[in-house]
Amino acid sequence: MSFVSFVQRLGHQRWFSPLARRVVPPIDRLVIRVTKGRVVALGLIPSLVLTTTGRRSGQPRTAPISYAPDGDSFVVIGSNWGQHDHPGWSANLLAHPEATIVVRGERIPVRATLVEGPERDRVWALLLRVWPAYVTYERRASNRHLRIFRLDRVS
Repeated sequence: MSFVSFVQRLGHQRWFSPLARRVVPPIDRLVIRVTKGRVVALGLIPSLVLTTTGRRSGQPRTAPISYAPDGDSFVVIGSNWGQHDHPGWSANLLAHPEATIVVRGERIPVRATLVEGPERDRVWALLLRVWPAYVTYERRASNRHLRIFRLDRVS
């Protein structure tokens, strides 16, 4: 079993989310700063740095998140580690769909679209290949449907 597979299996454990949501973001911020965005999530899963516009403040808000590639697009999910509330960045994208991502050090302007219906089922399968624990997170966040967004490049 590879280290990535081992970490993916840990993602289903009840203790993993509370610990990871406290430990991973500070480590991610340090690694992102040192590598200028070329490495996110310690390189374990495909990840990017998303910069949105705050829905109330209008200020830039940055968050490292995992993604699944889908052709030239990027698919992201507002799992929030299985917590009961949607992550702030997902509400920001609903209010202001124009955003910027950094992927492997490349800065890319994008426009977000909420994915629903049959398309959601298709991209859900892509996301589960990246992080199988999303199934567990959705079950834990039983009061909400995890938001999925497609981020398309803007020329």
